[in-house]
Amino acid sequence: MRDITILGVIAALAAYALVHPWVGIMGWTWLSLMNPHALAWELRFMPVAAVMAAATLIGVFISRDRKSFYVTPETAVLIAFMLWMSFTLIFAFYYEWSTFMWKRVMKIDFMILVALVVLYSKKHIMTLAWVVAGSIGFYGFKGGLFTIATGGSYLVWGPAGTYIEGNNELALAMILVIPLINFLYLTQDNKWMKRGLLVWMLLCAVAALGSHSRGALLAIGAMGSVLWWRSPGKLRSGLIVLVIGLIALFFMPEQWMERMTSIGEYKTDASAMGRINAWWMAWNLASDRFLGGGFEIYTPEIFSAYAPNPLDLHQAHSIYFQVLGEHGFVGLFLFLLMWWMVWRQAGKLRKEGRANPETQWISHLGSMCQVSLAGYAVGGAFLSLAYFDLPYNILLLVVLARRWLDRKAWIEEAAAGKTMPNVAPARAS
Repeated sequence: MRDITILGVIAALAAYALVHPWVGIMGWTWLSLMNPHALAWELRFMPVAAVMAAATLIGVFISRDRKSFYVTPETAVLIAFMLWMSFTLIFAFYYEWSTFMWKRVMKIDFMILVALVVLYSKKHIMTLAWVVAGSIGFYGFKGGLFTIATGGSYLVWGPAGTYIEGNNELALAMILVIPLINFLYLTQDNKWMKRGLLVWMLLCAVAALGSHSRGALLAIGAMGSVLWWRSPGKLRSGLIVLVIGLIALFFMPEQWMERMTSIGEYKTDASAMGRINAWWMAWNLASDRFLGGGFEIYTPEIFSAYAPNPLDLHQAHSIYFQVLGEHGFVGLFLFLLMWWMVWRQAGKLRKEGRANPETQWISHLGSMCQVSLAGYAVGGAFLSLAYFDLPYNILLLVVLARRWLDRKAWIEEAAAGKTMPNVAPARAS
């Protein structure tokens, strides 16, 4: 029954994407982030994401919906990063293995560019924010209840075979969507909806703690610091956060406390030392090879050549060292430049959106996107999620909001609403 239900929803979205490709973008985002097919029995082996992408691309060419594309500084750097990764692929240590990962990364980034062609209205931006928040927030809601029910004694995991399969990866993803849920909270008028969104945010935070991820704890701290700094009543908001944090910590088990307190004892932690060993490997590799080693460089041969401890094999466990080792210093520069530009643009939206009541939601979006990026910058320092879809969806939200604000779209959309007929026109006899 679960397979049939999910398949029916996917089929309906794919069919609708042929007429309105923006719906296909929402379907693709849902599939790539939440991976609902991974929760089914047979669908997990079917190329449902490819079907949705194909339907969306066909819709781009045959539908009559409005389409436009223009290059912003952020998307220009994204395209440059894509081209650089394609260039480094040619010289990768393991070309065949790297090709598989390259295709996966290019699909994600390419669909971000397609989204820029078909998404343009406030309706599109708000819908995308709901889809992104809901896709990851589903696991936050479920994981939060699970953590409460079990007293935090068991880890919260994501769907198998996805970017967020691991407890650490899922925790960071849930943390990144908390600001987006808060954006939805800030733009809601219905008090019951606001209360539901508030509970949702709390459950996501509890689920992130229930993952027992030390990186997640640091990311929460970074996001909380940004929110606290921007809050008008710093003392009051600080006390509220402190009380909520103490209550949450009270219910966590002893093994959770032991793991969190081990952050400062990294020299005696085998996992932490393994990550540092992988970081040195990436640094030495990039210093030796201008183009880096390509994707999939975490092998005994590479570690024996570049790691201080050749026997201690680990993934990069850092978005920064992941890009550095795989694509060299040029790749890391493009990666950092892209996210710096997105952060800067989100800050401009936060300030400029305050100018009009009609654009206040843009200010909220820019602010919350910055908070998410702060969590990604800190939490990502300890996880290999450089190519994960979610941050690129934040980039997409920022670029779409910038375009909406620049063309004063609220005037256009208000005029379209006034001229829209209230009843269907009579048919000619």
